[in-house]
Amino acid sequence: MTARPSLPAAAARLTTVTALLAALAAPGIAQAEPTPAPIPPEATLTTTPARGADRTSPHYPGVTTKNTDGCPHREVPPPPVDTSEVPEPGQTAPSPLPVPSPPVGGERLGACGLILPAGAPPAPAGIDSSGWLIADITTGRVLAAKDPHGRYRPASTIKLLLAQVALRDLHLDTVVTGTPEDAAQEGDAVGIGPGGHYTVRDLLLGLLLLSGNDCAHALAMQLGGVAVTVDKMNALADSLGAHDTRVASPSGLDAPGMSTSPYDEVLILRAALADKTFRQLDETKEAFFPGYPARRDVPGDKPHPGYTMLNEDRLLFDIPGGIGGKTGYTDDAEKTYVGAVQRSGQTYVISQMFGLAYQGNSYWDQYRRLLAYGESLPPGASVGELPGDQPAVASDADGGAQAAGFAAPARATAHAARHPLTKLLLAVGGLLLVAAVVGATLRTSRRR
Repeated sequence: MTARPSLPAAAARLTTVTALLAALAAPGIAQAEPTPAPIPPEATLTTTPARGADRTSPHYPGVTTKNTDGCPHREVPPPPVDTSEVPEPGQTAPSPLPVPSPPVGGERLGACGLILPAGAPPAPAGIDSSGWLIADITTGRVLAAKDPHGRYRPASTIKLLLAQVALRDLHLDTVVTGTPEDAAQEGDAVGIGPGGHYTVRDLLLGLLLLSGNDCAHALAMQLGGVAVTVDKMNALADSLGAHDTRVASPSGLDAPGMSTSPYDEVLILRAALADKTFRQLDETKEAFFPGYPARRDVPGDKPHPGYTMLNEDRLLFDIPGGIGGKTGYTDDAEKTYVGAVQRSGQTYVISQMFGLAYQGNSYWDQYRRLLAYGESLPPGASVGELPGDQPAVASDADGGAQAAGFAAPARATAHAARHPLTKLLLAVGGLLLVAAVVGATLRTSRRR
């Protein structure tokens, strides 16, 4: 007969387990949560439309679809709303890019209104973007579009070109020292600081996950300076057949002459997705970004710790099969986005340009409806094509970013332990362990 444990012994066992759980959870509970990185406007913008437009959807009150039938943006983007595109003193604005003839991708893509396959159902309602395009890059078919070659400002989606140039010309493990010029960049910033040390990999992750303009500047300096980098990005765009695209800044901030098109955005992301390293970077959901020392020019400043970045691309979290893309927003460009989804052996890429997000009808909601429309079209449906052989989308069969060495460094472990999800898992695991010990104690006390 097995001896029954005494009540004090059982209590001592529970006390020991409780103390162990407290020791495990204490670091995450006792330390204050770090201040999260600011959420950029391109991830959160909601507004009420105020622009004149010709079509209002009865299903999405207040959402308007802009009339582009008359090709208002064939040569240049919509008029700017601020002074960001005023040339510097002594300089002149560049002339508009020539309009290719015949249109790249086929004659039908030279139209500027809705372009749908024969016999197709009406386009989805509530799509605010002035221009958009749905393509199956597995086959190279353009499935449907609106103003596909209209010229629009890319905003931060142009960082897809910068990432490709950096991956081609730089080594991922090269260490870069942050400068005051990096830290002073306008718009979204990841948090480069003077004297901080960052690998090119860190900078690319900051560029793609949080759209850091500071990272764009730091990468441009490594590539030979802003002017050299812009030339490299334009050369790459031209080699891809993206002839509506002219880069005027590495980050996508508005500048004289900047333009691209829904069609070109698809070409640019298609090329990026053929690079396995790009895919691993772009689909990383979270990554550690290093801190930097106290600034000597700020009295009483203290060291700035690193933190964990969370990818702002909701496609990766909210849309099954999402494999990556890039968000964008400026006052002149409004919202822009291009993203890819894999479904049933096909890879769909959808671009959206010059639109807004609404409460209850976000850009992600609009993306979902465009994706569902593209999937619903019959096999072989097409209104045009993407040029050249279709480059294969790089596989993540090796396990994605974590398996490829893109996991957050060990120094991020303490931060991960403070993450709310980590603490929740610890708590749940602790409750299960306590229940198991209690059950074992009770079972033991009943044995004979």
